[in-house]
Amino acid sequence: MIYKVYYQENAQEVPVRENTKSLYLEAASEREVRSYLKDRNYNIEYIQLLEGNYLEYEKNSPNFHLENA
Repeated sequence: MIYKVYYQENAQEVPVRENTKSLYLEAASEREVRSYLKDRNYNIEYIQLLEGNYLEYEKNSPNFHLENA
């Protein structure tokens, strides 16, 4: 399954929408995504499962770079 993770780069700062970044991970579950990212100092805002038409839309984005957990 492919997940889109919305995050702030610094967990110590107050989240600001304009600073939100995203990355794409292939993992078996949301728990695996969180485990994979635990060593990074990210403030994870939201983890979204991508499937169907939304996944196809995201794959066509120039920012789509898939990481494997």
